Amino acid sequence: MPTSSARASAATKSATSGGVQSLERAFDLLERMADAGGEVGLSELSVSSGLPLPTIHRLMRTLVACGCVRQQPNRRYALGPRLIRLGESASRLLGTWARPHLARLVEETGETANMALLDGDEVVYVAQVPSKHSMRMFTEVGRRVLPHSTGVGKALLAGVPPEEVRALLARTGMPAATERTITAPEEFLRALAEVRRQGYAVDDNEQEIGVRCLAVPVPGSPTLAAVSISGPAGRVTEAATGSIVPLLQEVARALSDELNSTGATGF
Repeated sequence: MPTSSARASAATKSATSGGVQSLERAFDLLERMADAGGEVGLSELSVSSGLPLPTIHRLMRTLVACGCVRQQPNRRYALGPRLIRLGESASRLLGTWARPHLARLVEETGETANMALLDGDEVVYVAQVPSKHSMRMFTEVGRRVLPHSTGVGKALLAGVPPEEVRALLARTGMPAATERTITAPEEFLRALAEVRRQGYAVDDNEQEIGVRCLAVPVPGSPTLAAVSISGPAGRVTEAATGSIVPLLQEVARALSDELNSTGATGF
């Protein structure tokens, strides 16, 4: 539960920024519901947010009325269908914003560049710019894969607490895509520790034999996101990694800056 000083700090930030506190609290509750798997009880929200039950009940009643939340027969609350259209539209825009950055990766590395998000327990690809080589990797935008066998999946999960990663792996299982796929939870957690240590993730023939992928998280992204390049293992070599990774990290920072830009504020 957040401390009283943390809540006071959040309230002060809301007041000084000119924000509407009830709106900020409502979005915070939606995000907490998403973090909890999409369905949650009022008491759980009260514990995690630090808000009193009457306040949460009032906010949830409003969210139910506008279709963003629905109340289940078991009296728990679930994310509502109205959010689907918003999420789909935001995802398309995210891909639009990402493509110029991915194009730079393709121009400077020669390999296919991707952006992916963690959506529930799966990785979803939201943008791609293909390589100009005749032999190139292609992943359809919208494709969903399990995170344990991909470079972007490792980059996305590297910042997630180990107990949450274990719970995710227990839900999804760890099927082998190739003989190189990591299929043991503790081995995967060690791989995530290596991602944190070196600052990038590698998929070395783990999703598809003959394909190698390098990925980095987008730092400070409003949602867990990663960018990557992928290509034939004969081109995306160990020797090439040293020059590709700094570029990936630079592009990820530039994309983060764009995603977190406040834009026009003169309202």
